[in-house]
Amino acid sequence: MLIKRLRDLLAIATICAAPFVVTQPANAQSVVFGLPGVPPVFLSVQEYVAQDAGFFKKYGVDVTLRQFDSGTAAARAVASGDIDLSMSPTPPVVNIIGNSKVPLVGIYGLEHPDWLIASTDPSIKSCEDLKGKSIGVDTPGGARSVALRQMTAPCHIKLTDLQQVPLGSNTGAAMIAGQIKVGVLHLDDLSVIQGQLKKPLTIVTRLKDTKKVSHYDILIMLKDKLAKERDKAVRIVAAMVDAERYMRDPKNADRVADIAKVTGRTHAEAKDALKNYLAMEFWPKDGAGLTAANIEAEIKTQVAVGGIKKGNTPPKVEQIIDPSIYQDAIKLIAKTK
Repeated sequence: MLIKRLRDLLAIATICAAPFVVTQPANAQSVVFGLPGVPPVFLSVQEYVAQDAGFFKKYGVDVTLRQFDSGTAAARAVASGDIDLSMSPTPPVVNIIGNSKVPLVGIYGLEHPDWLIASTDPSIKSCEDLKGKSIGVDTPGGARSVALRQMTAPCHIKLTDLQQVPLGSNTGAAMIAGQIKVGVLHLDDLSVIQGQLKKPLTIVTRLKDTKKVSHYDILIMLKDKLAKERDKAVRIVAAMVDAERYMRDPKNADRVADIAKVTGRTHAEAKDALKNYLAMEFWPKDGAGLTAANIEAEIKTQVAVGGIKKGNTPPKVEQIIDPSIYQDAIKLIAKTK
């Protein structure tokens, strides 16, 4: 049923799409692109590769990458019209659309979450042990906070049973400094903290173990802005696809690791993280990263955990994604070689 729905969505998007344009613009089109974390989290390596390796320039877009404390804050900046687009966590985006009825549209996405809860205290080793503990997140309602709610749901612990400590993207640093013992972390945070503390952390739980089908992050624009600036969106996605392919090529690993130092990682840490992320196909490999089943699962999860408030109508998959942007980006890539 979901496969049929996706085929229908693709067909509708293709029919409704504006005529495809492949000519390069006379002048580069300016874009402000919001990214999560200060310093940026590792998912942003793709955007920095697109910028530093010249892929945005190749497709005629002049991109300013702007860091936000969280991807949720970046999504709100898109919703208010302050920036053009952002890579933001899918759960808060679903909630913004469902609760505030802001017409955000996803044009590219990352489907595989890397969230985990880890502890420097070996006595905190199970989900049940988290009750009453202080746990580092980005901000209440942010990506780490939402992931925390999802990872603790199976053991029936509510956010009100926990003490969320808002740390932006500095949860790892706070754990290294001994300010907190438990944090919601990214995969690359884990090796850095363990390297600094010279001891392994206890993995309490991973999102992929508690939720088999989900959607991690989504590249969003306002619907009316996308309609007016469709050509710009196609060019940005084309650059993102080229960047992912560049990152996947082993001969570029050292260059990518150097670019990834913007995340605060050393060359060695970044290179190791890149290997691990590529192995899990963290960035979409030969696809838009907008599988309908994953988006649908995220909508249902947000309804179940109360992310979408009672009385509000949950958004439908077709409200949230436009797969035709990726299709046209692939055409543009083929014509630009």
